[in-house]
Amino acid sequence: MTTDLRALVLAAGHGRRLRPLTATTPKPLLPILGRPILLHTLEALSGAGIERVAINLHHEGEAITRALGSRPLGLEVTYSHEEDLLGTLGALVPLEPFWRDADALLVINGDSLCRWPLKALIRRHLKAEAAATLLLLEKLDPASYGGGVGLDSERRIRSLRPGREVGEIARRHVFAGAHLLDPRRLPDLGPGELNFVPDLWEPWLRQGVPIASVTTRRPWHDLGTPGRYLAGALDWIPWWRSNWEAADLDGPRRRWRRVVAEEGVTWEERTRLRDGLLLPGCHLGPRCDLERVVVGPQTRVPAGTRISDRLLTRPRAGLDPPPGTSRLGELWVSPLEPDTRSS
Repeated sequence: MTTDLRALVLAAGHGRRLRPLTATTPKPLLPILGRPILLHTLEALSGAGIERVAINLHHEGEAITRALGSRPLGLEVTYSHEEDLLGTLGALVPLEPFWRDADALLVINGDSLCRWPLKALIRRHLKAEAAATLLLLEKLDPASYGGGVGLDSERRIRSLRPGREVGEIARRHVFAGAHLLDPRRLPDLGPGELNFVPDLWEPWLRQGVPIASVTTRRPWHDLGTPGRYLAGALDWIPWWRSNWEAADLDGPRRRWRRVVAEEGVTWEERTRLRDGLLLPGCHLGPRCDLERVVVGPQTRVPAGTRISDRLLTRPRAGLDPPPGTSRLGELWVSPLEPDTRSS
């Protein structure tokens, strides 16, 4: 018997912590090694045997439809434009005709980067006959991600966030932004903004509805800040290319190590760069010495710039700079990890 699997990619967020990179470009379209983040995710879904995909849209949603078209990678795609954000769970409401008859619905974050073990997640979900099956990460510190998902000694999920346990907790892991649902178990979803943790998973835990999990040690990145975007891009460099940037390639002399340079990047003599992400069309002046930086699209870095742990971007008309931003000539120099509490 063939299992009817469908997927929903959540791509409607504003990406505020990544501004100004996301002022006119939705976060799922930011590039990783020449391809949008969202295309990496769709490739993983296709590799797992999923042929029908829905994508919810809000901020700059038209840019996503233009970039992907109707059948990216041969997938049948349904777009769901949200005039007001509906939340991670509320996104299912206008898409009910898409998922209602499926055997299982895979919901995945469109702004995460992972070599997703989707086949293992699907096998576990179908075998467990659970209402939901979550993908969890073993290697990351849960304290940095809201406290993590709590499991008991038999690895059953007992908590989705600290302080709301429904049993003894033996360990905590980070949610990796992908889970499967049994559409037959879903309750009627009302109007307004709804989210999975408070409006579905926690009520299910209190009711004793089984929620299964799969753990992985694969690298995973939530690309929600410039610093995390940089880490994800560097982690995506294939191992056999890890030092290619230090080679003598065509162009002015340079000393680069662990650098991702997107399309149209240019540079002048004697640039030194370690752990950098150069976005399309940016330019490095001569004698720059940079470390752990993200240089925004079409940004021109002045000659002799020495800086580390910063996002460098062009000012944008009508847009306030990120919190903690200073000026370097005409450029904004912003923290890689913005403090949104002051915004």
